[in-house]
Amino acid sequence: MTSADEQIEHRQNQFHTWGVYGLLAVSALLSVAAHELMTSPAEWYAAGALVVAAVLLQLWHGPRRGRRTPSARGTVYYALRWAVSFVLTWLNPFFGFYASTGYFDSDELIPGRRRQWLGLLATVVVVAGSQSGGMPIRSPTQWLLFCGLLVANFGLLTVVGHIAQQEEQRSRERAVTISELERTNAALQRALDENAALHAQLLVQAREAGVADERRRLAAEIHDTIAQGLTGIIAQLQVVANAPDLAVARTHLERASGLARHSLGEARRSVHNLAPVALTDAGLPEALKKTVAEWGERTGVRAEFTVTGTAEQLHEEVAATLLRIVQEALSNASRHASAGRVGVTLSFLGDEVILDIRDDGSGFDPLTVPARTRSGGFGLDGMRARAERIAGSLTVESEPGHGTAVSARVPLVRHD
Repeated sequence: MTSADEQIEHRQNQFHTWGVYGLLAVSALLSVAAHELMTSPAEWYAAGALVVAAVLLQLWHGPRRGRRTPSARGTVYYALRWAVSFVLTWLNPFFGFYASTGYFDSDELIPGRRRQWLGLLATVVVVAGSQSGGMPIRSPTQWLLFCGLLVANFGLLTVVGHIAQQEEQRSRERAVTISELERTNAALQRALDENAALHAQLLVQAREAGVADERRRLAAEIHDTIAQGLTGIIAQLQVVANAPDLAVARTHLERASGLARHSLGEARRSVHNLAPVALTDAGLPEALKKTVAEWGERTGVRAEFTVTGTAEQLHEEVAATLLRIVQEALSNASRHASAGRVGVTLSFLGDEVILDIRDDGSGFDPLTVPARTRSGGFGLDGMRARAERIAGSLTVESEPGHGTAVSARVPLVRHD
């Protein structure tokens, strides 16, 4: 129940509790003012005793604390109050104000719609008698006035009762609607909680899958770079062992030293790329800009980076995925494309992020790319798998002699 409903309920309790006392007091004061209507002391004594009885009856009934349920006790109270009001109105018509209290609570005291209407009719009779000049009715004119007032009061009461019944029906319907809305909201909240839990679970799974991919990628890089470098070093040292003179041995030692330095650099790069360190102190646009610039300096290839749209702080999984895709695409470009220019574009488009990597290298036929082996590099399949794990996609457009374009499209999930 809202505060407004509680306030309305409090006012209704106050009215039903103190309204009867108020109407009884008004009736008594008006009756004293019109003292000529009661001519004998016996009538005064009777009226006073009945007023006291009405007060005691109201005290016995007690204050109202919320809407009452019709009962036999309520019916007895209603009947006794009507009897007291009838006699008081017979003694003085101004007690009709007290008799009108029967209009307000018949539905809370008397069980059954027919009995309630009978109680209301009995109250109308007393009120109409009071309005027509008091009882007993003595002249035909007063009888006509009484009948007219009886019909008018009962008709008005019927109309008001019908309106109140319709309003009560609407209130019940509103209560049912509110209850259904509350259940719907509760179900929606549960669904949102379940979706949040599922989202968290998917992120955990994506992180675990990313870890597994990193392990496979690192294993492939070790095979492709460090292991091959160590194999070359061993081969050069074997030549040194069998070299016929010092000049030949020095030449092969220099080659072995160069291979060792290169392998060390590859090992450091692999360890560095094990986690997206570039994202630790900067957002994705800054990390990509730095990665592209360093790659261009290392390879001597002209590399450009562009951001379009309003940059936003992305979720760490999304940012790490896009950074890895750029690193792998640039690695492929340096190994296989022989490109003279590479462009990387990061586009923020409302609810998604698009990453484009283009080069003017030698290109290839996407339909003839060999299947990845256990000893092969990470390649296009790995980049596509990365994008798909965060509900994205990756497309590759290439043609021999006309360069390559890689485009990754992923949902824009903001940093939590």
